[in-house]
Amino acid sequence: QVQLIESGGGAVQTGDSLALSCLALGRTANYAMGWFRQASGQEREFVSAISYSGSGTSYADSVKGRFTISKDNIKNTAYLQMNSLKPEDTAVYYCVVGPWSAGAVRVSDYPYWGQGTQVTVSS
Repeated sequence: QVQLIESGGGAVQTGDSLALSCLALGRTANYAMGWFRQASGQEREFVSAISYSGSGTSYADSVKGRFTISKDNIKNTAYLQMNSLKPEDTAVYYCVVGPWSAGAVRVSDYPYWGQGTQVTVSS
């Protein structure tokens, strides 16, 4: 079993930066880690993912150039650095773990989910 613990959410203003962390507990060897988000009243959407080795990354078009995903396999932790935040980035951000594929952008592609952390960006 895998347990994911997110941290780093908060309330910021447009243009600010925020970094999210996700600690993975359990057997995550060879799994990718990533992030989804869900705004109020909307469906969960893919944000970014990174392969176990870190050599592969993928991003949603809406965050390319602003968000950067990384991971530390020694610490079993993934990070999402979010820069130039916009009000439309406001959402609950979920950490996920699952098999790596650059095309894995569906909720069903990831069997393990964290509880989520709120990110609020005000204008």
